[in-house]
Amino acid sequence: MKLGVITFPGTCDDADARIAVSKVAEAVPLWHGDSDLKGVDGVVVPGGFSYGDYLRAGAIARFSPVMESVIRFANEGGPVLGICNGFQILCEAGLLPGALLPNKELRFVFRQVELEVVTTATPFTSTCAVGDRLSIPAKHMTGCFFGEVPEEQVVLRYAEGENFNGSQDDIAGVMNAQGNVMGLMPHPEHAVETLVGGSADGLKLFEGMARVAVA
Repeated sequence: MKLGVITFPGTCDDADARIAVSKVAEAVPLWHGDSDLKGVDGVVVPGGFSYGDYLRAGAIARFSPVMESVIRFANEGGPVLGICNGFQILCEAGLLPGALLPNKELRFVFRQVELEVVTTATPFTSTCAVGDRLSIPAKHMTGCFFGEVPEEQVVLRYAEGENFNGSQDDIAGVMNAQGNVMGLMPHPEHAVETLVGGSADGLKLFEGMARVAVA
């Protein structure tokens, strides 16, 4: 079973994403300029600053050759996880509802945050229980979620007092109507090993993704 991790110019979290994926599956590097998904069973769109975040975060990456293939893959039911900049890209591609706006304090913030699991009706949280808390680091400047999204598509919320970016209704992660595409701003790939990160809560999302990809 193979999970692909995309690299765009400006991506900076692809290596950590591949390490996280390798704990649950074979990690396959995917290049932004190549439309071939190499037969992967799932796709991770990692964080960073694709194409320098010019125009809008994720706006240029959305038109890369690899994303055209990802859109087809997602529309056919394949699991796709977007992390931080990857979340922004998936919103720009129309695979997820809403948009990401600049943080309320208009500055880059890096901190550990507590998230609450709202639903397990998606592969990525299928190893969790509703109400579980996940301790995962967040690092972004454009992470304030805004938009009309049905309650059943909200996957993660910032726990009380943890919403530092001003996201609408404390939303930290959403999914598409089918449940096979998810985006979140915090970085689960940085929370897969207690020895270096203090929390392995992020690994649960990759485990859930791998479990469904196998099925």
